[in-house]
Amino acid sequence: MKNRVVGFLIIGVAALIGFIIYSFNIALYDIIDLACSHGPSCPMWGTLSFQTNVSLAIMVFIVMIGLYLIFFGKDEKIITKVKRVSQQIDPKNITKENYRKILSELGSDERLVFEKIIEAKGSVFQSELVTSTGLNKVKVTRVLDRLDGRSLIERKRRGMTNIVVLKHRN
Repeated sequence: MKNRVVGFLIIGVAALIGFIIYSFNIALYDIIDLACSHGPSCPMWGTLSFQTNVSLAIMVFIVMIGLYLIFFGKDEKIITKVKRVSQQIDPKNITKENYRKILSELGSDERLVFEKIIEAKGSVFQSELVTSTGLNKVKVTRVLDRLDGRSLIERKRRGMTNIVVLKHRN
């Protein structure tokens, strides 16, 4: 649920608590007025004031929580289903235009490496990616890990190096 909605609900609950406090205090006032014959020096009047102040403080605290959620609470985005854009690409046509949707979702380093793989027509040695991108080996490996995690590429071991291949799904 969005934080603003929760904030308004909390303020609504606080208003309900305020109404209950008001009703309760009216009833207690009438009871104390009838039961206490000492006047204002009766200890029940002091108890009524204390209970009213404590309940109002609790209500103000709840209102402050609601206001905080309304004005300062940040909503978290929850991703429930990931749509794989790579499944929509025709494997026969490996061009940047076909992968435009994927490229728009990638970070700058991921985009650079992915473009180099596309320029190599879908397969390239990992060592060539290091050379052509200007990134160091560790950075290229991490970028390839992220692309592999998105199911965009796969790496196949070839001797002392890896060959990076675009994944295609129909």
